[in-house]
Amino acid sequence: MASKTPKQPHQPPVNPQRQGDAVVATRPRLQPTKPPAMHQVVLLNDDFTPMEFVVLVLQEFFNKDRETATSIMLKVHMEGRGICGVYTRDIAQTKVEQVMEAARSSGHPLQCVSEPVE
Repeated sequence: MASKTPKQPHQPPVNPQRQGDAVVATRPRLQPTKPPAMHQVVLLNDDFTPMEFVVLVLQEFFNKDRETATSIMLKVHMEGRGICGVYTRDIAQTKVEQVMEAARSSGHPLQCVSEPVE
């Protein structure tokens, strides 16, 4: 019966380098990664989209409770814009597209944009 050798943890490959007559094994240096750039999703005010529809959008697409959704809706109404959430670029863009599609299919001119967080 053949004996099994225990599995070794995965190690990055060793790159041999010559230094004179000796060969020195080195491991590649891992480059530090930066966190992804974040984007905020912003709803813009208009004079035609019902406030209740804005609250429903905030609840459905941004998982806000009714109280938080109402607060953001009032900020949009009073200040002209309100931040719905902060996400990575791709997720933020997807949220914008979902909101815009829901607004169009409901016949509302609601606008939603994604902006880089500074």
